[in-house]
Amino acid sequence: MSLSIVLLALVAASLLAAPGADGVLGAILGALMLAIATTDAERYIIPNELTGAAAAVGLFRAATVGPDAGWYGLLWAAGRALAIALPFLALMAGYRACRGRDGLGMGDIKLAAVAGAWLGLITVFAVVEAATLAALGAYVVNGALRRRPLRSTAFLPFGLFLASGIWLGWLAEALLS
Repeated sequence: MSLSIVLLALVAASLLAAPGADGVLGAILGALMLAIATTDAERYIIPNELTGAAAAVGLFRAATVGPDAGWYGLLWAAGRALAIALPFLALMAGYRACRGRDGLGMGDIKLAAVAGAWLGLITVFAVVEAATLAALGAYVVNGALRRRPLRSTAFLPFGLFLASGIWLGWLAEALLS
């Protein structure tokens, strides 16, 4: 029931922040990000179907809604998605080479591409930084509350924080435009 209330709040906030087509697409983004965050928190996995849908809706939005709508907007959004995903991919490969195990999953990289498709570059950087700090802060606080030592091998559902940040970043952009 509480997820239903959160979903209704996401839809209402999206439609209030951006009445019209952009608000509807923002509500769809909110629903997809909620599903991704919930799934990653429970199972440490980000389903391809959800990230694919979020990326497709983001590219559709870039091509059809807003001042840069059209081929130019679509290419710019696709370029941002690639520009954000590639450094995440390099980070994943570098971490794996140095530590011999994964630090980021492919779902996190695909979700970073979704951020690039939906958000301006400055917002993407703010969202990634905020999500990283929130994930680390939640891990430290959780460890302190449970009186458990911090481990470098612990799993963190980064998608939970990044997905939430993507929708909040879109909401901030919608409110500021």
